[in-house]
Amino acid sequence: MSDDLDSFAPPPFKPEGALLQIKRSLRDLKLTERGNAFELRGKRVVELSADATTLTARLARRLALTPQWDTQAVTSTPQQRKLIDEVKKRLARWEQED
Repeated sequence: MSDDLDSFAPPPFKPEGALLQIKRSLRDLKLTERGNAFELRGKRVVELSADATTLTARLARRLALTPQWDTQAVTSTPQQRKLIDEVKKRLARWEQED
C-alpha cells in the first residue's frame, strides 16, 4: 500500500496550458488583453511569456504608465495559483489607492 503512495507524481507542468488558464483568470478579473499583456484602465499591469518549461510573468508594482516590474517564474500548478492570488492582491490595493 505504501508503494502506491510513494509512486504518485504530479502531472508534468505544461506552460502552454497554464498560459491559457492564467489568461482566462486575468480576463475574469476584468483586465483587458493586449497581445502578451493585460491592462487595467489603459495601463499595463501583467506581461506573460512562455517557453518549453517555464511561464514568466511580469507584474507591475504600481499602477503607472511606465511601471516598475516584479518578475515571477511559474513552473508548477501551485505557483500558477500563487501568481493569480498576487494579481488579485495588487488589484485590490490599487483600487484602495484610487
